[in-house]
Amino acid sequence: MELTLDEISALGSVDVVIPTYKPGIKFTKLIDHLHRQTVAVRHIYVINTEEEYYNVSATDKYDDVVVTHITKAEFDHGGTRNMGAKMSDADFVLFMTDDAIPKNPHLVAELLSPFANDNVAASFARQLGDKKADYLEYSIRCFNYPNESRLKTKEDIDELGIKTFFCSNVCAMYRKSAYEEVGGFIREAIFNEDMQMAMSLIKAGYGVYYAADAKVIHWHKYSFMTQLHRNFDVAVSQAMMGGYLKDIKSEGEGKKMVKTVIKQLFKSGRIHLVPKLVVQSGFKYIGYYLGRRYDKLPKWMVMKLTMNPSFFKKYYETKA
Repeated sequence: MELTLDEISALGSVDVVIPTYKPGIKFTKLIDHLHRQTVAVRHIYVINTEEEYYNVSATDKYDDVVVTHITKAEFDHGGTRNMGAKMSDADFVLFMTDDAIPKNPHLVAELLSPFANDNVAASFARQLGDKKADYLEYSIRCFNYPNESRLKTKEDIDELGIKTFFCSNVCAMYRKSAYEEVGGFIREAIFNEDMQMAMSLIKAGYGVYYAADAKVIHWHKYSFMTQLHRNFDVAVSQAMMGGYLKDIKSEGEGKKMVKTVIKQLFKSGRIHLVPKLVVQSGFKYIGYYLGRRYDKLPKWMVMKLTMNPSFFKKYYETKA
């Protein structure tokens, strides 16, 4: 049964937390769109890295936007988001990145609605690519973010594998009480603090809901080498976090994605994009393969492969 807007609003209050670094026009659009939602948010907490790069006048016109500046050395994927969450006393906290733009005014409502089920501890949005700007990336997004919603629990691990814990803080809402129950996001996280949180919530008996009707426009045009570096850090995070994220490999999901996207490229008459997909996937796999084995690689190689050398600098200092 679908809920009315009044019923959705009655589920509880919502605050937004947005980490930023050199925010641009997309961030300005995000702030404006958040103020046009059918279900209003109370506060927007912006945790900005390096004050000198924050030149956003858009936030000045809104009294509900609170901006806090930190240094690059203080930033941490998990810890910075925990900082924002501590500022909030709302029932639900919506985490977004500064380059994700709501597709319509119903984003908050669509993310909040699943929490009518008391067992739901998190919901996350569908990310849409730009079909005209980059059809290949658009197709990959369609695979990773299908048009059907789904509740994921412990019972889905055998079927979904690592996808059970897939959740993206590009746009994800959490029940504050459940978030606090599992201790918040992992500290000193190189990446994947959102999947770690999903894993913790699911292990605690909660469900994580993929809300396909909650839509944000969010995509990147990465080079092959950037894909390699990114997947290296993804694999490192899974290996370091342990548990299901370490034990369940995701290579099979990658192969499934390639096969599905190739079929879509043939169907759409874009066969010329297949070689790019194959090469791109190869770079992703190399990064992932090496990241899973980061602790067996020499330090100089790890520092070349990672997108987060400051993280590994601390890592090696603690090991010394």
